[in-house]
Amino acid sequence: MELKNAFAGTLESGDIMIQIVPSDADGLDIRLESSVAYQFGEQIKKVIKETLEERGVTRALVTATDKGALDCTIRARVTAAAVRATGKDVWKD
Repeated sequence: MELKNAFAGTLESGDIMIQIVPSDADGLDIRLESSVAYQFGEQIKKVIKETLEERGVTRALVTATDKGALDCTIRARVTAAAVRATGKDVWKD
């Protein structure tokens, strides 16, 4: 699947900024910056990975800057970034 650079989210409290960049390497390289990474980092990365794989994105560099987002917000931001990166709208039939 061909990707282009894409962003979604903000750096406001309770949100997360997601950047997706095409990668030649296999797999998803997820880089997380979060003040709660020690407690929730693995869960945040898991939600990002699962959401991208559901959208068919399996090769990308993902940079996530978390400001205390809940899982539902993380899913929404990752989905929006994936739609922008792939051009494949998941909300249309």
